[in-house]
Amino acid sequence: MTVFHRSPECRRRKESLRRTRALLSSTPSLRYYIHLADGTTIKTKYFGKGFRAGAIPCNQKSVYWFFKWSDSYQPRLNSGLCTLNRVFIEPRCCINESERKSNDSSGVALKKFKKDSVYIDKNGKLRNFNHKKLSRKTCGSMRGRGWKFGSGFVDGIFPVLSPTAQLMLEYLQKEVDSERIWGSLDKLPPSLDAWDDVLTVSVQLRMRKKWDSIISICKWILLRSSFKPDVICYNLLIDAFGQKFLYKEAESTYLQLHQARCIPNEDTYALLIKAYCMSGKLHNAEVVFAEMRNYGLPSSAVVYNAYINGLMKGGNFDKAEEIFQRMKKDGCKLSIESYTMLINLYGKAGKSYMALKVFDEMLSQKCTPNICTYTALVNAFAREGLCEKAEEIFEQMQEAGIEPDVYAYNALMEAYSRAGFPYGAAEIFSLMQHMGCEPDRASYNILVDAYGRAGYQDDAEAVFEDMKRVGITPTMKSHMVLLSAYSKMGNVSKCEDILNQMGKSGLKLDTFVLNSMLNLYGKLGQFKKMEEVLTVMEKGSYIVDISTFNILIHRYGQAGFIEKMEELFRLLRTKGLKPDVVTWTSRIGAYSKKKLYLKCLGIFEEMIDASCYPDGGTAKVLLAACSNEDQIEQVTSVIRNMHKDMKTVLAVA
Repeated sequence: MTVFHRSPECRRRKESLRRTRALLSSTPSLRYYIHLADGTTIKTKYFGKGFRAGAIPCNQKSVYWFFKWSDSYQPRLNSGLCTLNRVFIEPRCCINESERKSNDSSGVALKKFKKDSVYIDKNGKLRNFNHKKLSRKTCGSMRGRGWKFGSGFVDGIFPVLSPTAQLMLEYLQKEVDSERIWGSLDKLPPSLDAWDDVLTVSVQLRMRKKWDSIISICKWILLRSSFKPDVICYNLLIDAFGQKFLYKEAESTYLQLHQARCIPNEDTYALLIKAYCMSGKLHNAEVVFAEMRNYGLPSSAVVYNAYINGLMKGGNFDKAEEIFQRMKKDGCKLSIESYTMLINLYGKAGKSYMALKVFDEMLSQKCTPNICTYTALVNAFAREGLCEKAEEIFEQMQEAGIEPDVYAYNALMEAYSRAGFPYGAAEIFSLMQHMGCEPDRASYNILVDAYGRAGYQDDAEAVFEDMKRVGITPTMKSHMVLLSAYSKMGNVSKCEDILNQMGKSGLKLDTFVLNSMLNLYGKLGQFKKMEEVLTVMEKGSYIVDISTFNILIHRYGQAGFIEKMEELFRLLRTKGLKPDVVTWTSRIGAYSKKKLYLKCLGIFEEMIDASCYPDGGTAKVLLAACSNEDQIEQVTSVIRNMHKDMKTVLAVA
């Protein structure tokens, strides 16, 4: 049943009804479900750009409200009109001052609601949001987790799920068997409502990173359902395969899209390029990039950003920087996301000075940073323990009118943690709670790590217990930071208790955990226990990687077991492992401790011949091997000349 709210200007009613019918017949719409306080559900429509939640413009001074009741709810009305207390949401046209100052039914002044920032919550009440203060957890699109097409997003507000979609989402988050999922989806009616529910649920699963569930849904659409898949379905599937590093499956989906005579859009190419980059297939990514241009699609910021993002996730930072420079040369307008990703890139590479340079360039180009940009810059300084610079950027963010969210607070806590100021991190933790921002699991982990780094293991365990008390389940990361705290103090029995606790919690031990125990036993000279852990790793399903051998080589070398160290080094080739800078430095360090300068130089030459370049740690152990001024001068000269020959950092124009 169609219900209209009568305008006070009754004489214009017929004309307004005519305009309404014309608008309904000519405007494509997106469905929204609104859950009322009494448990019922109404379904509204969003009409074009400029109106919210079913607001239909009838004239410049009044608004008609169109509601179409869902099939499951048919209210009994004594008359053909539904009486509403007042207009819920203003149109994007000028309203008089008396209306702007009036209050709504809940007593909230309408004047504080910006015309671009209002929506109806699940209880049917009028709410507003501030774009600057919107949490990235609420608005997933701000962290690249949203979906631009087919999701029904309006200014960052996700549509409320229909009752059917909500049940589907709850079921798919629990069920993992594809056949059972397909059997349940087979029961859906072949209707447009069901199709919208399936896509909306897929987008919600994407936000939760449930890639297997997305693959099951999209395969059901392609292989078993009566629905005809569109480009959004193929894009979701390509994205899911890419996130699981299944680039061949993503490529196959792209070919299926062409066979189905479906036209790929820029998102299709962006997601396929990203999938290739994450899997290290850079040549394939370049081929797709060229193919996109051959089809006449411009290389937009969306495609470049996906390209850079994929390279960063694949660990190809140099190539990501190269693509950023190409983006600028091609005249592509850099977006906020472009600058934010480059700041992240330099932050992860330990080049906070370059991250700040990009930030300054961003401001000079009149590109306004958002909360993600500021947080990325705070993180860049936090990784180097530059807490004063991190706090300075944090204050700039607040001065810009952006309210920090949990990610920003966590970044500032990390800065104090790495700088060795655990009580500074604790102060930020308390401030976050005082400002009404709820700490998450990462917040507690950072605080545990801050106390652990400073040697306050009792305080670290107290925070760990607080986390459990507030209902946050500790993960592998949570246990690892606590394990690291006790490992730093050499408390073997406590570390073993934590391992037992992890087993009881159902957490499966991985290589990283066992490497920590290897390092602890080696540090304390308990080599028998260290060998026992190594035997467990080799006989079990654990991956013995280069970091495992680095620990063994370092600990045996520092203890003076040179022959055992060299035996392990020779074993690397048979294991198919390539020595890295840590391996070579640990080996040099063993001879450096015995002041065997010539032997250290010989190993250093082997290192260079193996195309492994030294770092600061290598220079330090070489200098420690020197016995006189001539040797120190020789080492200094070699290191200085090597750094001159190394590739310099690309300048940001």
